[in-house]
Amino acid sequence: MKKRKARLVQGNRACAEGALAAGVRFFAGYPITPSTEIAEIMSEELPKLGGKFIQMEDEIGGMTCILGAALTGKKVLTASSGPGISLKQEAIGYAALAEIPCVIVNVQRLGPSTGGPTSTAQGDIMQARWGTHGDHPIIALCPSSVYECFTLTVTAVNYAEKYRTPVYVLLDEIIGHMREKVEFPDISELEIIDRKRPDCPPVDYLPYKIDKTLIPAMADFGTGYKWHVTGLMHDETGFPTGKPEIIDAQLKRLMNKIEKYEDEILLWEDIETDDAEILIVAYGSTARSAVEAVENLRTEGIKVGLFRPITIWPFPEKALRSKLENVKHIIVPEMNYGQLSLEVERVCKDKAPVSGLYKVNSLPLSPNEVMAKVREVL
Repeated sequence: MKKRKARLVQGNRACAEGALAAGVRFFAGYPITPSTEIAEIMSEELPKLGGKFIQMEDEIGGMTCILGAALTGKKVLTASSGPGISLKQEAIGYAALAEIPCVIVNVQRLGPSTGGPTSTAQGDIMQARWGTHGDHPIIALCPSSVYECFTLTVTAVNYAEKYRTPVYVLLDEIIGHMREKVEFPDISELEIIDRKRPDCPPVDYLPYKIDKTLIPAMADFGTGYKWHVTGLMHDETGFPTGKPEIIDAQLKRLMNKIEKYEDEILLWEDIETDDAEILIVAYGSTARSAVEAVENLRTEGIKVGLFRPITIWPFPEKALRSKLENVKHIIVPEMNYGQLSLEVERVCKDKAPVSGLYKVNSLPLSPNEVMAKVREVL
């Protein structure tokens, strides 16, 4: 193991460096607060590695541009915030159906509309899951530290490549702009996953083949493999079809390929949950306040614990339910009006009542506010 160097690093920079370490060599996007540092860093660093950076005319162009690069075999990244993510949604849906690997970083800010460009929020949780139309799988990871901005971006690139799917990295403005002392692992210590490429002759290649893995091999454009990419419902060749039985089989494969591998995809952290009677479910920067609240309340003899979903989508519901043996009440603090609370309530309503603690005024939830909510439900 190489000796690690301690550095003071911003969350957005850690995200960019994680992408580069994972092998991202193409970035296209459009500047938008509070994600702009990611684009700035990629514009500086990608040319040094033989990669390409393109500032597009708008967010739509940024998203579609990375899909074209991904089809040629590149690992790709774009970064934005609320209004830009809204503009990207049609192309994100295209990526989901066409199964094009890509990573979208969303540094969340206060909204809707232009909202508060420099203010923090966690209002895009449901947008990440359902922002584009139709039934589709999605993976979304949520860091709570600068270190995780690096490691989870590596994970996001790996997931995109392995499962042929769009993957979100959901920061909030606090995590994106905070600075912490970190020691990142050396690239040689990282697990780096590349997409599965075909080992059959070009004449036999089926880009959407249904087999037991549920994840078809993906040929790079320009390597002699002919295949069709479309946003229409398609068969195993990629060409459009209107046959119900083929549409049904392909959509089931699309959905099931994420469900089949959930044990590999789902990540979470739990703190003091073994005997917890009050369980806090928190994520992103809010989880940092929750950790301090748990530590303080434990010194008072209050049996409180924290469950932190790191993979937000798919939601780690089995892991959460496994922590509810002694729980009498669940609290979900969020910088929105109750988005993940809906999912927690769906999963846990037969086990314990769920109360939300919501704050949407540009300020973070403090440990004292979380502690006050715990005392309220005792």
